[in-house]
Amino acid sequence: MFEPRVALASLSGRSDADWAVRGEQFAGAAFLGGIALDDQTREAARELVGRDREEFLPDDSLGFVDRQLAALEDADLRAGFNVRAAGSEPVREAARICADRDAVLEVNAHCRQDEMCRAGAGEALLRDPDRLAEAVGVAADAGATVSVKVRAEVPGVDLTEISRTIEDAGGDAVHVDAMDSEGVIADVAESADLFVIANNEVRDRESVREYLAHGADAVSVGRPSDDPAVLRRVGRATDEWFAGSESEPEAESEVRA
Repeated sequence: MFEPRVALASLSGRSDADWAVRGEQFAGAAFLGGIALDDQTREAARELVGRDREEFLPDDSLGFVDRQLAALEDADLRAGFNVRAAGSEPVREAARICADRDAVLEVNAHCRQDEMCRAGAGEALLRDPDRLAEAVGVAADAGATVSVKVRAEVPGVDLTEISRTIEDAGGDAVHVDAMDSEGVIADVAESADLFVIANNEVRDRESVREYLAHGADAVSVGRPSDDPAVLRRVGRATDEWFAGSESEPEAESEVRA
């Protein structure tokens, strides 16, 4: 799906084309967004901004997706866009843009903010696999490569079942925020034929190797995605793993840089 197998994970209101360009020398992919696509999720985003959270709220969400992806046309990484929607039709339209730009459409089934869940997006999709499957299906039918960002440790949600739902609906990848359950990566990797991206506290050689040993195909960096020292460590460790290198661990001073 992308090489090197390090992705920059979306951070709402921060992850735009300029952010991706700053990390392109270290990563094979960058997921922009998240972006609210419809009236319900845009209202939720406005409520989040009202309590001092960062969100993208352009006048034209789909136009914003297209312009941001166009700005990365010559970047040395694969772009993706993390999207939030209560219904499937806006996802279809965003997926068409992503397909035209050879970008990944990432369905956000991850956001746990109450406002977004009440709108029917984010983590709410994990509790409604039929709607999740519909969103994945329309995006795949539009010709996009489809990823779904999910979260571990959601009560009542089995990520192995969710992964099979994503695969059956035509998805290509699952982007897993493992929370404190690194072993869930192995369960997801074994349950479906999807490209598995592991996320959460990816910082150094140890965290990279733990996720890859559990069967992840790639790792992603979230909040420190604008820190070159972290990205350099993660990139080196990922390259070593896939090259089969047994090089010595990095010096303690470098790990803490």
